[in-house]
Amino acid sequence: MSDNHVVVITTTDSEDAAGTLAKAIVEARLAACVQVSGPVRSVYRWDGEVHDDREWQLWIKTAYDRVDELTEFVEARHSYDVPEVLALPVLGGNADYLAWVTEQTRR
Repeated sequence: MSDNHVVVITTTDSEDAAGTLAKAIVEARLAACVQVSGPVRSVYRWDGEVHDDREWQLWIKTAYDRVDELTEFVEARHSYDVPEVLALPVLGGNADYLAWVTEQTRR
């Protein structure tokens, strides 16, 4: 089990916004890798109404100790009032890959 790594998920309203955010996250060494997929269909309630929108999803691979700074970074640069930022634990994986993730999130 790896309690030192997480995958953080967020979404954006466009492919360009997702790419810009992904690149900024990696450049800031807040993640080793960000995968962008989409469009995905998101159905959610906001301001008392149910919305059905296309979004682009970012899967952000990072070290657990970078989550707080990453969350602040995303919140400061995101176009949504309340962006999704969910950190999911990594329960295991390729030890060399996880070491690379840690290495890439260090200055």
